[in-house]
Amino acid sequence: MTVNWDEWEQRDGMPFREGARVILLDEADRVLLIRGHDFGKPDRSWWFTPGGGVMPGEATRDAARRELFEETGIAVGQLVGPVAERDVIFDFALITCRQHEFFYCARTSETAIDVSGHTETERELLDEFAWWRAPDLARARGTGQTLYPPDMPELVEWLTPGWDGELRTLGA
Repeated sequence: MTVNWDEWEQRDGMPFREGARVILLDEADRVLLIRGHDFGKPDRSWWFTPGGGVMPGEATRDAARRELFEETGIAVGQLVGPVAERDVIFDFALITCRQHEFFYCARTSETAIDVSGHTETERELLDEFAWWRAPDLARARGTGQTLYPPDMPELVEWLTPGWDGELRTLGA
């Protein structure tokens, strides 16, 4: 597997990029998460929101919408937010990276996933897709499953009735 490190800049001695992610809720108030792994550590997996890197000159909102469609085949008309942001340091492809992420929220009635737009890297590293209710996420976290961001159950509960306009800063 190869990673296109040209999409990352060097900052503080490590690859850095801006990221844009979507907290996608369906009509039953479930959130869509993806389980993936790092090819360098295939036994370690985690659940995360659809999203990815912001391309040069691209607005974070546009990147979030693009990444959501590429990873899931789901097109949304309206994104609200950003509802949250975080700075995170993580390992990817056996390299420590840093990303500043913006989270948007959207609602959809479409729950079928289409992976035909996946890149080679996504086909290799994305293992499954699932729609989760907030209480199920809290239980999964309690059993040692890794969620990114870790406070996803609380975010889903906060966003279910609608966004209140507050931009939350999340922990790593």
